[in-house]
Amino acid sequence: MYGTGILRGMGVTIKHLIDSFVDDLSFLGQRYYSDDALNVRQGTKGRGVFTVQYPEEKLPVPERFRFIPFLLYDEHEDGSRTDRCTSCGICAKVCPPQCIWIERSSDPDTGRPIPEPTRFFIDIDICMNCGYCAEYCPFDAIKMDHDYELASYDRTEAHIFDKDRLDKPVEYYASICPTDYASEEQARAEEEAKKAARKAAAAEKKRIAAEKKASLS
Repeated sequence: MYGTGILRGMGVTIKHLIDSFVDDLSFLGQRYYSDDALNVRQGTKGRGVFTVQYPEEKLPVPERFRFIPFLLYDEHEDGSRTDRCTSCGICAKVCPPQCIWIERSSDPDTGRPIPEPTRFFIDIDICMNCGYCAEYCPFDAIKMDHDYELASYDRTEAHIFDKDRLDKPVEYYASICPTDYASEEQARAEEEAKKAARKAAAAEKKRIAAEKKASLS
């Protein structure tokens, strides 16, 4: 109130400015950029206002940083894998710029749909990185990636990601989003435990009913 907030903000700016000069003085007579990751002038570990020497230096992205979506699959001990995506189409429906296209698989004999996608496309030039597809997916099958260096000279095919380019193992998601992955797995385990408890309770109820019926007869 009465300008104290402005003064505090200016104080933070002045502190960063002074810290920048102090950090520069500590590198007096040294190279601007050193091969030692812990000895980088004006680097991400420096004090005050710093400049990132991209691409030699890169700021670590937050865990919930979101860029292009990708699809998850579970790997099994026998080497096989299972897609989490069931081609339900919810992600394509909620996508604001409509950049997702899905083709559902079908049984070649009966023609009945199979809950897995045959083809899955995302136009990364249209994608607005909103994360709605990952938020609304009921099977945790689509997540937001951290890879933002996707520029190329081909805008016709290179920026249309198909299923082969979108598929990534669950372990990759666990490596870039460990906190979210742990919470999701905990919720999944709790839900499985509830289902098992309900199944056991139903089986016990059925057994008691059978015993009671047998005793009456």
